[in-house]
Amino acid sequence: MAVTTLEDLLGAGVKGRHVLVRSDLNVPLDGQTITDDGRVRAALPTIRRLAEAGAKVLVTAHLGRPKGEPEPKYSLAPVAARLGELLGSPVELAGDVVGEHAKALAGSLAAGQVALLENVRFDPRETSKDAAERAELAGELAALAGEGAAFVSDGFGVVHRKQASVYEVARELPAYAGGLVLAELEVLGRLTGEPARPYAVVLGGSKVSDKLAVIEALLPKVDKLLVGGGMCFTFLAAKGYGVGGSLLEAEMVDTCERLIADAGDKLVLPVDVIAADAFAADANTRTVPVDAIEEGWMGLDIGPDSVRAFAGALSEAATVFWNGPMGVFEMALFAEGTRGVAEAIADSPAFSVVGGGDSAAAVRVLGLPEDGFSHISTGGGASLEYLEGKELPGVSVLQQGSE
Repeated sequence: MAVTTLEDLLGAGVKGRHVLVRSDLNVPLDGQTITDDGRVRAALPTIRRLAEAGAKVLVTAHLGRPKGEPEPKYSLAPVAARLGELLGSPVELAGDVVGEHAKALAGSLAAGQVALLENVRFDPRETSKDAAERAELAGELAALAGEGAAFVSDGFGVVHRKQASVYEVARELPAYAGGLVLAELEVLGRLTGEPARPYAVVLGGSKVSDKLAVIEALLPKVDKLLVGGGMCFTFLAAKGYGVGGSLLEAEMVDTCERLIADAGDKLVLPVDVIAADAFAADANTRTVPVDAIEEGWMGLDIGPDSVRAFAGALSEAATVFWNGPMGVFEMALFAEGTRGVAEAIADSPAFSVVGGGDSAAAVRVLGLPEDGFSHISTGGGASLEYLEGKELPGVSVLQQGSE
């Protein structure tokens, strides 16, 4: 991939220069408490290297989906505190995105210091459909950094978005790919190039419609496609099974029938599920075959026989990509399917990639060793779009800049 990189920037020297870094710090919060700091830790190496080289590091990022105006629950204040803890030095948070406080903070940075701008999505121009509005915000972000500044794109979780702090700002400043973005692209390149075989993909999550494009892109390329999570019930309905009150996309049943026919023996579906009489942590549960889910009951996890079947398929794989939990892992009653499949992947000698989002959170929430996986991605949506063969605007703009 022809892009200028963090190494190129460091080689040119950054001491005393402002460097604007777009990180992905979109962490889950419980009130003001970060429940999974994986993305903060993933952003750390690039920020630390720049600071240690004497740059004045100005970080921009988003959190959640505010409606283009400040919302206290989406403030990056908890992230600034955690980033400072991990760096071992305070990280001041600007009270605005590109306003007077941001300007003053950027101007006061000393060499080696790190500051964080407030949630960039508090400014409606960040996600505007109007390119001129996005370009205006990008120009103001670049002006904060000032003359002689550089931009480092290190938020892989947002490179599939054409947004001001991802795309347009890379046209305003000399732009470089950060270490995290490069690592993600290298790993995904292995999956889309000539992966070691057998190549198994495990997909979970709620909806077939969310994963349809990646299923269609991957089916011709994989040796096994294992489907769990809420999306499996639409496949089971396509096989003629009653799914009770389980999550069902009725409009996708015909599509699943086609996918089942196209996939043949590549497709592995659950053979049993953990059914519950309510979507609740204290629900009554029973383990039933997939053709015996009663009306009024809903499947909320794959069952133990399914875990064994999935583990058997995974034990033979040389490459594994996993995206999406097998059940409602946040509730202990429905976590064992995800745990069992994750442990099977971790125990396998395969080159294994966890595809970001809920899967990465599940690894940490369930206390599984992160080093059991070859790579844990920070970009769920970006990873899937890459595997679908889509262009990622935040990557293509870096390639354009290097031409």
